[in-house]
Amino acid sequence: MTIDFKRRLPEIYSNIDDTLESAKIILSEAVPNAKTLFHTPVVSTFNNGDITSRVMVLREFDFEKKILRFHTDNRAAKIDNINENSSATVVGYDPELKIQIKLQGQASVHINDSITEKAWNESTARSKKCYSVKDGSSKEIENAEEYDITDFEVEEGYKNFAVIIFKFHNLEFLYLKSSGHRRALHKWDSDYSCSWLVP
Repeated sequence: MTIDFKRRLPEIYSNIDDTLESAKIILSEAVPNAKTLFHTPVVSTFNNGDITSRVMVLREFDFEKKILRFHTDNRAAKIDNINENSSATVVGYDPELKIQIKLQGQASVHINDSITEKAWNESTARSKKCYSVKDGSSKEIENAEEYDITDFEVEEGYKNFAVIIFKFHNLEFLYLKSSGHRRALHKWDSDYSCSWLVP
């Protein structure tokens, strides 16, 4: 994490607008900077009656559109889960910043469309390699070594590639400090509203 990045965040949150601006800075930085913990937030979705959580790499943050973008294998169980129930939560925490950001909204799956094509073309060969595994993730197998990727054609992985677009309608910002924590909720329903919450 760069010094310049940390300097853009206030030490005291007395203005609720600062909580939203800090969230925007942190999530924007998290996309290109793999060293930030917000680069790999936890994404939670419903799986029948259960909640399933997994760490995913944040590929895009667009505040104006209120979206986060993630990449995944279209054979993964989460695809059916999201198609059945789109409600999702994304949360990240950085102990160095003492900041947690939690977003709630709806997730949608894109397979073999203009969104996946654009995301695939912008991905590195190293990222594309992951989609050349012969079966979908989390499938029960006998021998893990059979699934090592040794011989593959990078572009062949596109048939297994999917994009998850998460559109958030509220953002909760929590800042921990011994002199007094701060928790703020920002909501975009028909209109924007914000309020302080008991931390």
